[in-house]
Amino acid sequence: MELECYPMTARPCDLVPGRQSRNWMDAFASRHPYRCLPLTMANTTGWEILVPFGFTAEWNGGPAQSDIKITPDRHQPEMDHFVTSHFSRGVLTMHPQYLFRTPPGWGMLAQGSPNHVKDGIQPLTGLIETDWLPFPFTMNWIFTRPGKVKFEKGEPFCFILPVEHRKVEAFEPVIRSLESNPGMRGQFDAWNRARTDFNTRLASGDPDAAKEAWQRFYFKGEVPEALGTAPATHANKRRLKTPRVG
Repeated sequence: MELECYPMTARPCDLVPGRQSRNWMDAFASRHPYRCLPLTMANTTGWEILVPFGFTAEWNGGPAQSDIKITPDRHQPEMDHFVTSHFSRGVLTMHPQYLFRTPPGWGMLAQGSPNHVKDGIQPLTGLIETDWLPFPFTMNWIFTRPGKVKFEKGEPFCFILPVEHRKVEAFEPVIRSLESNPGMRGQFDAWNRARTDFNTRLASGDPDAAKEAWQRFYFKGEVPEALGTAPATHANKRRLKTPRVG
């Protein structure tokens, strides 16, 4: 399958596979958040589009386009082709600079890079029908309060993920008691016992628990007490392809 990427400028923004690292995750003791597989998998399930030059955006709280001031780190004669105040009311607009085409039935989620946190501004998420749309979309961020925000060169400003969006309509949420699924109930109870025992030993200073540091059932695709295993589809690392010229 191909995700076709048509540059809209002579020097489009860099497009790279999603990267695992996050500054706030690095700052934890022993980089503890990286033990959370759902976080790291989300970080790498998609492609990042990167800021081509550093700039600061400042919103004074007003409703007009002119109420956002954008200042590049150094002179950028084509700055307006990348970042503008277009929609007013504290919305900052950036241009991914690609026209994307996905296979029939596949759309594209465009959002902020997962778990990439910025104070004072929030990425907006869009679902685009890129299997037919003949023009590019914009990536928008909304200020959460008046103030300044800094975007660094090489920082992700847009995260794209192809999705077979029509098929989600086939799902029907069904609420059932856990007791109605004895196999799953047994697996849950086994995990709960193991988790409670581990936390109790850790709190009491048990050296074996301290050495283990964290339980790896989910990361390794295991179920406690040999009551089952994760399916072959279990993954603990994502390796997406780097764009090529074709």
